[in-house]
Amino acid sequence: MARERVVEQVEEDYYEDENEETVINDFSQRDVEDEDEYEEGTEEDEDEDTVEEDIDESDEEEDGGEAEDPEQMELIHLSKRHRQIDLPLSLLSKKRSKPTSGDIESNKEIIHKTLKNFGIDVDMGAVNIGPTVTQYTFKPASGVKVSQVMSLQNDLALALAAHPIRIEAPIPGKALIGIEVPNVAAAQVGLHELLQSEEFKNRKSHLSIPFGRDVSGKPLIANLDKMPHLLVAGATGSGKSVCINTILISLLYQNGPDDLKLIMVDPKRVEFTMYDNIPHLLTPVITNVQKTINALRWCVNEMDRRYDVLSNAKKRDIAGYNKANPDATMPFIVFVIDELADLMATSPREVEAAIVRLAQMARAVGIHLVLATQRPSVDVITGLIKANITSRCAFNTASLVDSRTIIDMSGAEKLLGRGDMLYLSAASPKPTRVQGALVDEEDVGNVVQYLKSKAKAEYDDEVVTTKVNTNIPGSKSSDSSEDQDELLPQAKDVIVKAQKASASLLQRRLRVGYARAARILDILEEQGFIGPANGAKPREVLGGQDMTESSYDESQDNFDEDYEVAEEDLDEDDEIEYEEVDEDEVIDEDSDEDDEPDDDTDDDQS
Repeated sequence: MARERVVEQVEEDYYEDENEETVINDFSQRDVEDEDEYEEGTEEDEDEDTVEEDIDESDEEEDGGEAEDPEQMELIHLSKRHRQIDLPLSLLSKKRSKPTSGDIESNKEIIHKTLKNFGIDVDMGAVNIGPTVTQYTFKPASGVKVSQVMSLQNDLALALAAHPIRIEAPIPGKALIGIEVPNVAAAQVGLHELLQSEEFKNRKSHLSIPFGRDVSGKPLIANLDKMPHLLVAGATGSGKSVCINTILISLLYQNGPDDLKLIMVDPKRVEFTMYDNIPHLLTPVITNVQKTINALRWCVNEMDRRYDVLSNAKKRDIAGYNKANPDATMPFIVFVIDELADLMATSPREVEAAIVRLAQMARAVGIHLVLATQRPSVDVITGLIKANITSRCAFNTASLVDSRTIIDMSGAEKLLGRGDMLYLSAASPKPTRVQGALVDEEDVGNVVQYLKSKAKAEYDDEVVTTKVNTNIPGSKSSDSSEDQDELLPQAKDVIVKAQKASASLLQRRLRVGYARAARILDILEEQGFIGPANGAKPREVLGGQDMTESSYDESQDNFDEDYEVAEEDLDEDDEIEYEEVDEDEVIDEDSDEDDEPDDDTDDDQS
């Protein structure tokens, strides 16, 4: 009987539902090409044989009335680690189409003739037909400046009757100039075909992302662990959400629930809700700003903890640690924010400080950021964020300024939309034009339902509920030394009495320099005590009325106390006067000592 119970427990570790659909748990089936993982899979088979031997021993011990061996239970528990769920490609739709580029020879002749009319002699080269645009290459004659060709962009668009066109001068790695002309009919790039490509099969990392196909039709595969963070920006409806879904689905196809953990932030409440309850989630989809800040602080604290673990293990990064400790591996964590502008508008200092801290240090411990926004302005994509996140995807933007904000150069304003993007990475000096892969809502629903049927989500409530006291440089909580300036109470008294706030006023009254006076004004503005700067006029006092009322209440309390004391004294005086009057009446009756008070009154009258 004991053998049957233990065998049933082992089977429950491998089977998730009543249909006995197997959750793949063998490293050899995960990636046959990886010899190290195949050897680990054989070691697990030996562990299973050991478990069966322990089962036989446990039967004998149960007959004698002894307890089960704790090492046996530990082996059974280890068999559940590294759960792998093989997602079939049939869950994704096979949408493929061919582009229509038009008359290629005619366009080549038009380009050559137009440039010759402006005195530029060129030699036409190869033509690359991509899913969205067709690239015509040519080599200018010696002595021709590249800027001369760039200045003829509108003239070439007029001659080709195509808008917009983009000139890439020069093409990276080639002594050629390329003109990208939109196709008559664009082709759709499906994620199904990218996952079947040779470039994706020969990947070196399980964090590879198939973005799409470039202008020559080749798949573009990028590694998230090499980026190590990604910024996605563009106008509304340009394809950002589809790109985020492509990233998530491709990561789910490569990693199991114990190898990858996701934290998703969706302020719009409509993009990531379908991913709820998948086993890869570390916490439910976050839609609250305060929970997002708590999750960011938790990630910073987790980053510090992982660095301590790597330091004690004498390992440089998470890959070396996981290889040396297969029984205690640390999963990769990908933090995805769908709309960064909403968070930056609500709590800019806390969000920016946490993002910058993670972007600077989290690469070695396996924590990666994927940020998306539809408002690429300098107050959302700040200089610190851009400096620490070098890999960016720029979709169609409304203006040249937005394009320069994202990729520090023009080009994004000339994209065609619907997945057409420019991918910029640290490995390439210029952005690469890519037609993004298409993943519709039906494909995402199929993948999510399959994952839910195989395993259940195990959430960690401390990620969003516990407010971690982590000191992040640049955040509001880390500036507590400034908030506790010893002159703040005196400055408030001065401002309340004067009913105005200015740096010169604090300089004169507190006898401090301009830098300290201005810093005190900034702290009071953050606390809501004074209003923002209004040119040369003094700032408005917002907390002055409250201070006046409180001071009035204190003075009123003091007055009441004095009034009560005075009233008590007054009662005592009344009693004394009353007693003196009675004595005088007695004196009048006796009429023996009546002369002295009369003399006194006479003297007073005189």
